Parts: sequence; C-alpha cells; structure tokens
Amino acid sequence: MATYTESIEKLIEKLVKFPGVGRRSAERMITYILNAPRDEIQGLLDMLLKVKDNVRFCRICNNLSEQELCNICQDSRRRKDIVCIVEKPSDVSAIEKTGTFNGVYHVLLGSISPLEGRGPSDLKIDSLLKRIKEESIKEVIIATDADTEGETTALYLAKLIKPLGVTLTRIGVGIPMGSNLEYADATTLSRSLESRRPV
Repeated sequence: MATYTESIEKLIEKLVKFPGVGRRSAERMITYILNAPRDEIQGLLDMLLKVKDNVRFCRICNNLSEQELCNICQDSRRRKDIVCIVEKPSDVSAIEKTGTFNGVYHVLLGSISPLEGRGPSDLKIDSLLKRIKEESIKEVIIATDADTEGETTALYLAKLIKPLGVTLTRIGVGIPMGSNLEYADATTLSRSLESRRPV
C-alpha cells in the first residue's frame, strides 16, 4: 500500500530508475525537493533539459561534448599519437583527474557482454580502427575495466590492434595504494603479479 500521495509515488518510480538510487534515496531527494525554494528546483529542471538538449558525443572520440569536438580533442597541447581506450565517458574523467595522461581518448560506449546481449558491433570499435590506421597513432593503451566484460573487451581489441603495428599496452591492475596484501583477494594479487614492472 502506498504511503505517499500519488504524484510522490510516481516520482519515486522515476527516480529509482537512476543508477544507484533506491527507494530510500528517492524519498530523501523528494524531501529535499519539497523543502527547497521553487526557483532552485526550477534551476535544476532547466539544467537537466539543457544537458539533455546540448550534450552529445564527440565526433572523434565519443567523449561527452557540447560541440562537435570535445575539449580534449580540440586541445593542441595533447599528444594525438597516443590513444587511451576506455569504456565510458566517466572513465575519461577519472583518468583526467590523475593529471598524468597527455594523450587523447577513444570511448567505446560500453563493453562486450554476451549475457547482456552486447557484442563488438554494439561498441565504437570500427571508428577506433579507422583512427589507428589513418591518424599516425603510435601507441594504444587499453584501459577497460578489470572485470570479466572489460577483460573480454581488452582481449578482443588486442587481437584487432596488434596486427596494425602500433605499440599496444594495457593499464596495470592490482593492489590499491595504502592497502595491505593480507586483505587482497587471490584474483587481485594474481593480477598484481602479472602486471609487475621493472624498478
């Protein structure tokens, strides 16, 4: 039995469709909405519509942009001969926060996941291969997730890219900084050993 008004219950149904939002979180959001000034909520609505209307995928790399090309692809200081492959635009943001990568990106907009019905043709792989062949790319870094789908995607990409004659690398995975070995699971430890590098 519903404990809220019909309009609130319908709003809860909409909010719980957001990733990571459960009923309790939706209820807290609604409490905020009800207590906030009307102009603040109107501003939120306006920004939601602006993002929906103005944000698109970059013509070159598929990152989020409000123009034909994203800020990274437009930046003349970036090394255009090093491409880092990621699954989603939020991965670009995560790598950019490190401040250590000065190349460009290619966003696949997903990963290979047969269980979810996503195959290679559902990803932006053809445009990646075209970039490698036509844009004098020297190195390709595969930075897909370290889960089953990410690893499957990385193996598939490696098979396609290796014959193209570019340097191909995969980001290292393993023990996070500041953690103890005794608490790491066997898979993480195994990956850490496999991705070791010279010192």
